[in-house]
Amino acid sequence: MTDSRNALATTVLYRERQWAPWYMWVAGAALSLLLAAQFALNRNIFWFVIPLLVTGAIVVWFLFWMSRTIIQVEQDATGTRWLSVEGANLPDTVVSRSMVVPESARRNALGRQLDPAAFLVSRSWVKEHALLVLDDPEDPTPYWLIASKSPDELIRTFLPGQAG
Repeated sequence: MTDSRNALATTVLYRERQWAPWYMWVAGAALSLLLAAQFALNRNIFWFVIPLLVTGAIVVWFLFWMSRTIIQVEQDATGTRWLSVEGANLPDTVVSRSMVVPESARRNALGRQLDPAAFLVSRSWVKEHALLVLDDPEDPTPYWLIASKSPDELIRTFLPGQAG
């Protein structure tokens, strides 16, 4: 009899959350202050405080929502490594090649060279990407293009045999 807890045990090898950059938080705070000040013109302090709290809460929610992308590499009990991004999972056994797309090649990779069938997760504030070419006859997706703050480390962790 096998223990089902051991069969489901996974180890997180890499985890990255793509937070909205600091300048978006500053712009959100400035927008909240500006809107609250507009409401408060020639009125009492409540016309400043209430709009500040409401717009501030909306801005904070929006920035947390923009920061929802989590990239995670896990290794299961059988030794298979899984890449999880935006609810999609990719085993390391179907990746034939991988490479880092530097900031200088980002425009081409996201422009005319982008295959419409590719799985793409990109954020404007994350400049580098990891390209994972798939070799799975059952999957029509040719490759995954994932924005990452550290694509070298992501590829090295997910595909240790292809790093370098």
